[in-house]
Formats: sequence, C-alpha cells, structure tokens
Amino acid sequence: MDRLGIGGLNEEIHTAYLEELGPAERSALMSWTGFSTTFATVRAITYSIRSGKGPFHNVSAGGTHLHHYLWGIALLGGVGAVAVHGTEENRRHPAVALGYGTGVALIVDEFALLLDLKDVYWAKQGRVSVDVGVGIVAAGGTILAALPILQRLVGSRRSRGRG
Repeated sequence: MDRLGIGGLNEEIHTAYLEELGPAERSALMSWTGFSTTFATVRAITYSIRSGKGPFHNVSAGGTHLHHYLWGIALLGGVGAVAVHGTEENRRHPAVALGYGTGVALIVDEFALLLDLKDVYWAKQGRVSVDVGVGIVAAGGTILAALPILQRLVGSRRSRGRG
C-alpha cells in the first residue's frame, strides 16, 4: 500500500465523510450502503439455500416459513418509531439510515411474493433479470451518494503524487 497504510486510509475516508457530506447526504449514503450490502448478501444466501449448498437454511416457526420481508417490515417499523418519537440526534444517527436501507432491501428482495406471484418469482430468467436490475440500481445509488467522498479521495491521492 502507499505511505498512508490502512489506518491512514480509514482516517482519510472518515474525515472526507464528515467534511464532504452533510447530515442528509450521510443518511443517503448509509441507506444506499445498507440496501446494497443487504440485497447482495440476501441474494447470495438465498441462492445458497435454493442450491442446497452452504450452512444456511430457511427459517420456520411452527412449520411456517418466515420470509425475510417480515424482518424488513419489522426493521422499517423500528425506523418509523425512531422517526416519529426519537430526538433529532436519534433520527440522524447512522444506524437509523442503515436500518432503513437494510429493511427496504429485505422487502424489495421478496417483492414478488408480496404481490402473490408465488414460484414465478423463482423462474430463472425473471429472477436473474431482477437481481441484475436491482443490483445495478443499488450499486449506482451507493456510488452517487458517495461521490463527494470519492472525488475528495482521488484529488487527495493526485496531489500527494505530485508532491
């Protein structure tokens, strides 16, 4: 790595995060990051379960499969409670934005089930196209939300290279 090392890079990213983004932009970045990370993770786990590979398995209660959109709805309920009853400091906390993005991803991932499309949801062509489409939107939103930080880091690296 360069002369900054990992610790220095982490500090530089954190400083850019605080100085380049206002509270609303930080919330947007945290929401998109939560959405993107959760969507990708849930897709990987779900494909693992469907193929019978890996340590993961479906979660059931009393013989009823608990779909992960239920956890998303519960998470959004918690975020809503903070939004309605929390202090401004609590509403602006990064965990609230992260929870929002995570909850939305858990719901969006199983949106077809909410529309009662049953196994059409798992038709190969439809599922792959939905995964790719949502993945591109998630990555694009995250990158756009992080753009001020990325621009600062690139500029900082360029100026250090000249010096």
